[in-house]
Amino acid sequence: MRAALPFLAIGACALAVQSAWNVRRIRRPRPTGTQLAESVTVAIPARNEEATLRATLDSVRSQQGVPRLSIHVLDDGSADRTGEIADAAAREDPRVHVHHHPDTDPPPGWLGKNYACMNLARESDSDVLVFIDADVLLEPAAINALVAELRAGDFALVAPYPRQIAITWLERLMQPLLAWSWMTTVPLRVAESRQWASMSVANGQLMVFDAQAYRAIGGHEAVRGEVIEDVALMRSVREAGLRAATVDGATVAQCRMYEDSSDLIEGYTKSAWNAFGGLAGSIAVNTAMLALYVAPPVAVLIGRGRTRKWGALGYLGAVTGRAVVARDRGERVWPDALAHPASIVAFVAINALSWSRHVRGTTSWKGRTLQ
Repeated sequence: MRAALPFLAIGACALAVQSAWNVRRIRRPRPTGTQLAESVTVAIPARNEEATLRATLDSVRSQQGVPRLSIHVLDDGSADRTGEIADAAAREDPRVHVHHHPDTDPPPGWLGKNYACMNLARESDSDVLVFIDADVLLEPAAINALVAELRAGDFALVAPYPRQIAITWLERLMQPLLAWSWMTTVPLRVAESRQWASMSVANGQLMVFDAQAYRAIGGHEAVRGEVIEDVALMRSVREAGLRAATVDGATVAQCRMYEDSSDLIEGYTKSAWNAFGGLAGSIAVNTAMLALYVAPPVAVLIGRGRTRKWGALGYLGAVTGRAVVARDRGERVWPDALAHPASIVAFVAINALSWSRHVRGTTSWKGRTLQ
């Protein structure tokens, strides 16, 4: 490890430079200041979302510059007041349409959210189709700005990454890794210009499709069994020869994914096993992260001389990359960026737990088994 430290330190610094480059180059949607001529459908799959659905609906209903807006909510067998909240919004606003589905498992080969999104898409005949999770809050001009970006780049899909709200200690360790991971490893504008499917970056919390293109690739039916369906959808778009772009979503939307640490662990373990192309990929990626971001600060603590100096450089590179991304996205920078090695250890632990549950067949989410 002592011999490898210089390479690890240089690697961490190089990845921090990559993060800074993406911060400079990422597309940033801007509202047009005019009314959109196109029709837009916002599709909201909701299962047991009584705590957040009303606020999400209010943010969608408050959109500016989208005169031809319709909102479709699918109450997916909720056991709480999700359906009642959606129905109340529909009574207040004729643009809101609610579809109640029974609490049954989706058809064989389907995952629940993918099946719900497919059914919502069938209700739309709009020009643009926006999928949004029931815990996302939109800024007033968000959809206007995102549709403008969709059309300006002649894209079939625009995938913004909402700003992630992190409050508890585990959220503060884990949630910033979402944006940091792809800002650090994926050259966004290169991947976009060449439309590399393998470098697809998307977040299912918020996705904006040209509706015709969505149907042309088979929509959610084409990714029916995919746990990480958002990335799979972008890959499908690019493999079909259409254009897709990952854009900054921090200024147009925000989301607090999990209310407490137990929900966060459950949420990540349902899909982390599927993130790196199999067990071998998971082992390789997790080992690389530990080497790049945990070994250097350990060397600072227990090493001497040049070993400690190289470790300090590697740690500085890691903290710099984390801080650059957090500041750009309006997330907490200090002291959280200093705990980046702890974030990596937490992620590796959750990834191991995810694989354990997957192998044992105990992975579940919102009362449904996922395999």
